Amino acid sequence: MKNLKTTLTTTLLVLLCCLIFVGCNYSKGAKKDLLTGLSFNYNGFIVQDMALVDPENNRMTDNKVKLNTEIAIVALGINNYGLRDGKAFPGMSLLVTDTKGTTVLKADDLFSGDQGHPPADATELRGKITIAQPMAAGQTYHVKLRIWDKVKADNELNAETDLVVQ
Repeated sequence: MKNLKTTLTTTLLVLLCCLIFVGCNYSKGAKKDLLTGLSFNYNGFIVQDMALVDPENNRMTDNKVKLNTEIAIVALGINNYGLRDGKAFPGMSLLVTDTKGTTVLKADDLFSGDQGHPPADATELRGKITIAQPMAAGQTYHVKLRIWDKVKADNELNAETDLVVQ
């Protein structure tokens, strides 16, 4: 009888823990695109994928970019925003440096002063990068992109890759 009570109690505790864990809306992970070198990690957000896209908005298959073009790092399927008045308030910073660590492009918050978005309109975010002066052909540049949630402080996504300018 004592073993039955212990087993039943243990089973109920395990079930309760499972229910608490499933009830939490928490996401954490990391991925890397081996073709482009784009790596990203996220905490709190639910993120489907990230991609490096070319000027025609096609997923790139390497990290080589042409001078005087525009590419983007695109975050796809972002969910689990904290909402204020039913709106999502993302933040996004972008930093591009050369091999010596000198800043070539820097944006602290591309959504500064933003009035918020319906959550369905904030599931795809893109950081655009114009490949132009002072960048030079034959050089490699490191890109860091950060997306955060201005309502739910724990939500964050970080991505980085190297771009080889041709």
